[in-house]
Amino acid sequence: MIYADYNGSSQPNPAVKEYLSTRFTEGPFANPNAIHSMGQKINLTIAKCRKLLSEILGCKSNQLIFNSGASEGISNVFFSALEQTDKKTIIISSIEHSAVINAAKFYQNKGFKLEIAPVNQDGVLNLSELKNLLEKNKNDIALVSIMAANNETGVVQPFKEIGELVHQYDGLYFSDTTQYIGKTDFKFNESNIDLAVTSSHKVGGIIGSGAILIKEPTKFLPLIFGGGQESGLRGGTQNYLGIETMAVALNSFNENLHKLNECLERRLNFEKEIKEIYPNVVIVGDGAERLATTTLIAYPGIHGQAVQIELESQDIFVTTSSACSDNEPNTSKVLKAMGIEDNVGRSVVRISLCWGQKPDSYKKIVTALDNAYKKLSQLKSF
Repeated sequence: MIYADYNGSSQPNPAVKEYLSTRFTEGPFANPNAIHSMGQKINLTIAKCRKLLSEILGCKSNQLIFNSGASEGISNVFFSALEQTDKKTIIISSIEHSAVINAAKFYQNKGFKLEIAPVNQDGVLNLSELKNLLEKNKNDIALVSIMAANNETGVVQPFKEIGELVHQYDGLYFSDTTQYIGKTDFKFNESNIDLAVTSSHKVGGIIGSGAILIKEPTKFLPLIFGGGQESGLRGGTQNYLGIETMAVALNSFNENLHKLNECLERRLNFEKEIKEIYPNVVIVGDGAERLATTTLIAYPGIHGQAVQIELESQDIFVTTSSACSDNEPNTSKVLKAMGIEDNVGRSVVRISLCWGQKPDSYKKIVTALDNAYKKLSQLKSF
C-alpha cells in the first residue's frame, strides 16, 4: 500500500506510533492544569514540548499557543486582527484555503472590504499586483492573508518578500503555513510573518491539535476564553497527547531535514519519467518552486476521479486537488485562479508523499498511472 495523501492528512510518524505505544501503557492521564502531581507532570511535559517546538520553529516559547488545529487558528487570527482595529481592508490571495476564504467573507459581510490578490499561471502571487492593492488601500490595511504553500499544487509563495512589502504599508501579515511546516524548514523569526498556524495531523502527529505562532502575543485577542489556559490566549483543557505527538513528529522531521533533497530528486525524476511516457501530461505549477513531496498531475481529458479510483484499485491512495474539493467534479477554485482550463482542471490528481517515503514509491506510482491512463484513455468521454 502507498499512501500518497499527506497534504490531506499525514499518517502518524513512526516515532509517534512508538511514543504512543509507551505513553498509553505508562500514562499519566489527568488534567494538566490540576495542582496534583499527575496534572503537574503533564503540565511540565507540555512546557517541554513548547520549548522544543519553539526551537524547531524559530520562535519564543510565549509566541507559541496550542489549540485544536489550523482551522481554529485561522478563525482566531481573523477574530483577533479584525475585532481590534478601525481599519477595514482585508487582502487575501486568490488561492487561499477555504478556511481563510470563509473567514474573510464572514468579515466582509460585517462591513469589511475584501480585496483579492491574483496569482500567475504557475500559482505564484503577483507581487506587483499586491503592491498595487496595498497602495490603493494604504492606511486602511487591517489584515493581509497569503499562504506559504498551497495545499493543492504545493507551490511555495515568496512569503518573506510578501511580509516585507506588507510591513512597508503598516499592515499585519498572516500566513497559512499549514502545508509548509513539517514539509520544509521554517523559522518564524526569519519569515517576516506576524501570525502563522499549523496542525499536528499535517506533520505526522495525531489529529485534533495544532498551534498559532504569534509575533506579539500581548496584542492577541483570544477566541476561546475558558479557564485561562495557554496564558489566557486559548481556553480549554489542552489536548496534551496531541501536543506531545506534534512535538515528537516535528522533532523527527527536524532530525531528517537532509532527506528533503532526496525527496525532491525523486519527485523530479518521477515527473520527468511520466512526461516521457505521456508528453501531454500537465504538471500544475511546473515552473514554480514547489514542496519537495507534492505533484498535481493531469492527463487532459481523463477525469481525475476515475484515475483516483484506478489507483486505489492498485492500493495507491491519492486525491483530486484536495480533500475539500474531492466531491466536486469541477475545476477547483485554486486552479481556476491560475487560469487552468477545465480539460486539465477536471483531470488532476494530487500525489503528496512524506519525507520518510520508501525509495520505490514513485516507481510504483508511475506503473500505476501508466496502467490507469492506458485503460481510461480508451474510455474518455469528455
